[in-house]
Amino acid sequence: MTQMSQDEIITNTKTVLQGLEALRVEHVSIMNGIAEVQKDNEKSDMLRKNIENIELGLSEAQVMMALTSHLQNIEAEKHKLKTQVRRLHQENAWLRDELANTQQKFQASEQLVAQLEEEKKHLEFMASVKKYDENQEQDDACDKSRTDPVVELFPDEENEDRHNMSPTPPSQFANQTSGYEIPARLRTLHNLVIQYASQGRYEVAVPLCKQALEDLERTSGHDHPDVATMLNILALVYRDQNKYKEAANLLNDALSIRGKTLGENHPAVAATLNNLAVLYGKRGKYKDAEPLCKRALEIREKVLGKDHPDVAKQLNNLALLCQNQGKYDEVEKYYQRALDIYESKLGPDDPNVAKTKNNLAGCYLKQGRYTEAEILYKQVLTRAHEREFGAIDSKNKPIWQVAEEREEHKFDNRENTPYGEYGGWHKAAKVDSPTVTTTLKNLGALYRRQGMFEAAETLEDCAMRSKKEAYDLAKQTKLSQLLTSNEKRRSKAIKEDLDFSEENAKP
Repeated sequence: MTQMSQDEIITNTKTVLQGLEALRVEHVSIMNGIAEVQKDNEKSDMLRKNIENIELGLSEAQVMMALTSHLQNIEAEKHKLKTQVRRLHQENAWLRDELANTQQKFQASEQLVAQLEEEKKHLEFMASVKKYDENQEQDDACDKSRTDPVVELFPDEENEDRHNMSPTPPSQFANQTSGYEIPARLRTLHNLVIQYASQGRYEVAVPLCKQALEDLERTSGHDHPDVATMLNILALVYRDQNKYKEAANLLNDALSIRGKTLGENHPAVAATLNNLAVLYGKRGKYKDAEPLCKRALEIREKVLGKDHPDVAKQLNNLALLCQNQGKYDEVEKYYQRALDIYESKLGPDDPNVAKTKNNLAGCYLKQGRYTEAEILYKQVLTRAHEREFGAIDSKNKPIWQVAEEREEHKFDNRENTPYGEYGGWHKAAKVDSPTVTTTLKNLGALYRRQGMFEAAETLEDCAMRSKKEAYDLAKQTKLSQLLTSNEKRRSKAIKEDLDFSEENAKP
């Protein structure tokens, strides 16, 4: 039997329903005719049963028709629900696309906000630069012959105060540099960059340098002395980040620009040569650095004179390079010449004298010349003692002498040793003169090599207390400045409140 479709079932059911209805009518009419005759009860009963069966069939057919109608309604509802599901799927896919697009726009907005914040910071920095330009120009008018502010020295001088630079060069140097003056804006920018770099905020210092460099190249062209100065500043920041390759490229570019625009014998060329030599020295390329340093020394001697303090600084750098190559004869010659210049031009109490003696003593130590190194260390400490406590006598002894006496009496009762009278000697090591502390440590190490452990401990203890004293003083100074700043802001706020009250009290 073949399977019928839903429409065929409905059609056949209607046909059967019509046939059964006609059969029922026919049986009813026959039954009525028999009832009139009333002759054959048996046929009448048979017809009655047939009529009942026919009526039952009609009822079943009607139920099937109703069921069919119900199934049609269910199918229609099912189709409607499927349509709604498809529509919901489409809407869901559309919403997902919209969400993805919105997320992309949100990320782009966040990046734009971050970029705008950086631009805002940069504009604030540039505004601060312009704010200080006028004051800086007034300062520069009093000191037009100042040397290049980006000159850097080797590690022994990297931590010194940047204001303790060489004094004003003679008129010869002023005439030599009169053709080019570093703008006040670049000097101020250099100070800002150095401040940020010293705080480790390279993410601020580098963009500030790059933006200033782009502005200078756009307004003045690439081959301009100001561009070379900016390249020097950016190179120093890269050097502090150990990006030596980038720093070397910038310094070579600056050297080329200054050579073409200012001349090969200009002091600015010597400054760039010195920076490049320092960079090579930090990378261990001492042989490459030495000729650069010698060329810088030659320029400084020609422009400033052979007995200028800046020449002495260049000699210090050259001595450090030779020392790292084991050229001790040249090292001693350069240090001794630098020492003579410092003592004759700046005096025996200048910090550079103590630093150079310390460096020369270190050279003697590397050669095993302990006696000569010890003499220099004692000279530094003796001079520091005289500046702090006055002339030396039997009751006013320098710390190294106290240490040696403690060494002699190390088996005696320590309470009877003279060290207690000099417990405050560490005050002689000023915050701005860390060379004394370094000398104490170096002489202590020398004593240890000689087996004088009690004397070494005395000096090392004094160096430690000197360092602590400097740290405490710096901390107190910073706290005092902070309190003063807060007090000024509080006073200003009170004054503004009083002015506001007086303004409101006026009729």
